[in-house]
Parts: sequence; structure tokens; C-alpha cells
Amino acid sequence: MTRQLYHEDAYARTAPARVERLTPEGGLVLDASLFYPTGGGQPGDSGHLAWPGGRMAVATTVKGAAGEIVLVPAEGETPPPAGTEVEQTLDWDRRHAHMRVHTALHLLSVVLPLPVTGGAIGAEKGRLDFDMPEAPEDKAALEADLNALVARDLPVSEDWITDAELAADPGLVKTMSVAPPTGAGHVRLIRIGDGGEQVDLQPCGGTHVRRTGEIGRLRLGKIEKKGRQNRRVTVHLEE
Repeated sequence: MTRQLYHEDAYARTAPARVERLTPEGGLVLDASLFYPTGGGQPGDSGHLAWPGGRMAVATTVKGAAGEIVLVPAEGETPPPAGTEVEQTLDWDRRHAHMRVHTALHLLSVVLPLPVTGGAIGAEKGRLDFDMPEAPEDKAALEADLNALVARDLPVSEDWITDAELAADPGLVKTMSVAPPTGAGHVRLIRIGDGGEQVDLQPCGGTHVRRTGEIGRLRLGKIEKKGRQNRRVTVHLEE
């Protein structure tokens, strides 16, 4: 199982690692990954690896078997052999944008407290699909509420509970389409706010900013009808 450095410190931009193996498809598995693998609507990280006499661009990162994380080389790149000591470097601007958008979508689920049926994260915008038969009457008020949560500069932290504790409290799960990652015996929770200031707590394996103020101003985009019961709400980073 690959050590998940992005959970230990989502702000780390570089880190050493050792190549454990190459996959038959041409990817490579490190003993510890700074790169977040595609999952939960968040794209896999990109960046590069460097080692004495070599360098390889990482196009994206995906989940492999048995808890492994697989780095996918950019087209035409040659990965280093197993056993090579490498230095990982993230495409930090892209990752940080994903962190801002991901945390913004958690806040969107606060101002629109409805079941979530899907979602996607990008570097400039993100969207959630809601079980929402009718569109919100006042989009401007919704956007104001969202930016008010950002402006409160609430702390964003993580906690862990057991699979059994999650099963006993199913209300923590907002997503109808994607089940939280279970099976390892524990589940990661993302908390926004603390104590009496807590506004959100839900299972999530993605990367997030430390405080909501770091997200910056948000703009609500289209609210589109996607089927009889579903509405898609898009959020844009404004700065």
C-alpha cells in the first residue's frame, strides 16, 4: 500500500520517494506518493519526478490495486527503473486550485442542504449535482450565503472514524452516487469550522485548504436541469 503523503500534508510540494515497481501499462508505483490519485470527483495530480541523470513528467495519477497509487508518465516519457530514488514535484498551482474548488463544493453542500447525486472538480470551477426538483428561487442570495462562509475564514480539519461508526451514523454521507471509501477499517472526515462554529462534517478522501478564506471569492454559474429530479450547480473561482 502506497503511503499517502497528500493526506499527511496537502501543502507539501516536493518529497523524496523510491520506485517500488513499474506496471504492465507503463505506470510506476512509489513507496510514498505526493500525488493525489483521481477519485471522488477530484482529478489526479500532475508534476514531475527527477533523479540523478533523469527527469519524467507525470501526466496524471490513478488508483491501482491493493491500495497502490500509480503515476502515469506523460506521452513519450520514460520512467526510472524500480529501486530508483526520486524527488517528486507537484504542479502546485493546479493542485492548489483543486483544493480551493473542492472545499468550495463542501460549502455549496452547506448552503444547499440536499442529497448530492454527483460532482466534479476542476482548476477554475467545480459542480455538484443535487436531488433538487426545482431550481433555487434566489440565486443571488445563495451566492451571498456561499461567500459569507468563505469570508468567515473557518478552519478546515480532518478526523477519522471507524467503518462501524460511519455505518451507525449514515447522515454523515451526503453523496448518493459515490460511497465513501471504506474497507480499511477507518474513514476520513473533513470538518469545516469547529465547536459551535462547525458548519460541515462529511467523509472525504480529497485534498482541501486549511481555512475557507483561502478559497477566495466565488461566483455561482449555471443551474442546469439534469433529469426530472436533478439540478447541476456550478461554482467558479473568481480570483
